[in-house]
This record gives sequence, C-alpha cells and structure tokens, in this order.
Amino acid sequence: MKLARPLLLGALIAGAFYWYTTHHHGANPADYIARPNHVELTEAAGPQAFDSEEQTNIEVYKKGIPSVVNITSTAVAFDFFYGPVPQEGQGSGFIIDKEGHILTNYHVIANAREVEVTLHNKKKYKATVIGRDHVHDLAVIQIKAPDLVPATLGDSKLLVVGQKVFAIGNPFGLNGTMTRGIISSVRPIRTPEGGEIDEAIQTDAAINPGNSGGPLLNSRAEVIGINSMIATGGSNQSAGIGFAIPINTAKAVISDLITIGRVRRPSLGIHTLPVGPELAQEMGLASDYGILIVQTIPGGSAERAGLHGGNQRAYIGNVPVMLGGDLIVAIDGEEIGDQQDLANLMNKHKAGDTVTITIFRGKKKMDVKVTLSEAREQS
Repeated sequence: MKLARPLLLGALIAGAFYWYTTHHHGANPADYIARPNHVELTEAAGPQAFDSEEQTNIEVYKKGIPSVVNITSTAVAFDFFYGPVPQEGQGSGFIIDKEGHILTNYHVIANAREVEVTLHNKKKYKATVIGRDHVHDLAVIQIKAPDLVPATLGDSKLLVVGQKVFAIGNPFGLNGTMTRGIISSVRPIRTPEGGEIDEAIQTDAAINPGNSGGPLLNSRAEVIGINSMIATGGSNQSAGIGFAIPINTAKAVISDLITIGRVRRPSLGIHTLPVGPELAQEMGLASDYGILIVQTIPGGSAERAGLHGGNQRAYIGNVPVMLGGDLIVAIDGEEIGDQQDLANLMNKHKAGDTVTITIFRGKKKMDVKVTLSEAREQS
C-alpha cells in the first residue's frame, strides 16, 4: 500500500503535465502588438539635387549614349560531330557620321558571316563590313538607318594621366552601361593581332567583355579612345587595367577604311641604321642620335624628295653597311632615335600625307618636305 501511493501520485503528476502541454497554447504574441491608425515616414523635402560631379556623369551619358551601339557578330565554326555551328560574339561601337558608318574593333567582327547592330532605341539593323585594319585592331561597318546621332571625336594628343574618362558599351550584353575612371598611363601596347599601338590609353574605368569597340570619353563627352583590351589576370573580367586605342590613331585611317576598305600604309622608302652617341662619334656625325639612311628605295618617297642614301661601304663588326647618307633626327618636330620611333610616327599618317623631315647632310642641318608613298607590302 505504501508503494502504491507514490506510484499513483507520480502518475497523476505526469498526466497533468501531458494535459497542460497538449491543450494549453498560451497567449498569441500578436495580441500584444499595438496597430496604429497612421504610419509616419521621413521623406525627402523635394527633388534630388545632384552635385557637380554627378551632373558631369549625367551629362556625359546623355550626350554619349545615342551614338553607342551593340554589335552582334555571327561566325561559323566546324564541329567534328555536328559540322558547321554558328557562334555569336558581342561587342560595342559608335556612330561616326549620318551615313551610318560605325567604328569598332577589328576583333569584334573578325571572321563574321553576319553582323547585326542594335541602336540605343533598341532598333536592330543588318550591318555591312566596310573596312578592316587588323594591325591597329580597327574596323568600320555600316548600317542604313534614319536620324543617326554621330559621336563627337576629340583629340588624344594632349591627354594627361589623372584625367577623368568614361567608358560606354555593352559589357556581358548589358546594353548602355557606363563606367568611369581616370587615365592611368599612356603607353605602347601590342594588339591581339600582333600590331603595336603607340600611346595607347590605360585606364582603371571598368572594361569587360562586350565593351570592345565602344568609346572612351572625356568629361565633354568627346571620344578620345576606342576601348580594346583588358588585363584580366586569368579571370575574364576587369582587373582595373583596361586599354583604349587613341582616337587620333583611328582618325588617321578612317578615310582609307571607308573609301577603299583597307589602310594604305605610309612608307618613306628607306633602309636605315640607328645611331647612338658612340657610333656617331666614330662616324664623325653632326648629331649623337637619329637614323642614318643606308639606302633609298628606287621610286620611293625619300628618293623623289631628294634624300640621300649611303655611298661609302664600311663594316660594323662583320655587317657591311653603306655610310655617307642623310641622318634623320626629326619628323614634324618629333625626335627620331630609332626605327621604332619612325614606325610609331608612320602609324599616325597615311599614304599621301606630307611630312617635314629634319636631317643632317654632313654638318648641314636642313628640312625636307616628303610626301609619303604607299608601302609595297600591305599588312
């Protein structure tokens, strides 16, 4: 009997606990929430005012975006199992005249069977490739469309590191995207096709796949470069280092691209030898830098202008050279120290341009006007 009482008491307690936990839910927390009749929020007093920097960003975008286009190129690749397979690529470009000519990168339309352009107003047009310049990674395509808004082309000659720049394009297919940054440096670069661009614009404005061919603008919405390449570090996206082809390089070849479909590479028609202080002293030259004309090509622009090649056979080491020719020290006021300087300057011109070449003929300094001829070997 004594044992039964504790057991009975324990059973009653357990039963009471079970009934309480299964039937008693407690009060609803919502019952304690007070619901006001009116909710008051703090709102801005009036229209948002933009600071001067924001206003510049907005104005650049408004002026620049009507000229920027999205370019879709379709090429055909061969698959072992499926045969010819269409492949699409995307890039950007910008309108340069009301006739529908659009400047972009060569690699955007390279090997394309079809090219389609989408304007800022979302209208699509088939495009024709008019001219290609793979050395400078440039191309011109054309559409037939009304009411086109050409971009304003600026001057890339006097760019300054630290200057603000804006990139508009279609990164990853995101139409009409603008990013901003500064000019980080101006330096020579090599294009994907192996050509060299002198004074390419390096910027930290975000440039990603799809931006290629789009404009790099200054704070006046003038095109100063064509966005072309990025340093990715293997990630296939912007790493804060992008490059644009200077617009002056493009302006030098646009006429050729539109009128004849290719670039008439200029040539002086000379073979040269770079001269430094040591070699100049040995030869008794009047300047300690420059390029010595070893030979003028018959019928070339240098020979027609009266420039002299070498007439005295000599050896530099075991290499025979002809000495006694004119020593070129500058072209249009820019010093020429070696063949790379000459090549960079030729990239700023086209066949038919006239340049002023400063030479030493013996000890006499003189300027000679030379009309550049077309190089016999086309790149």
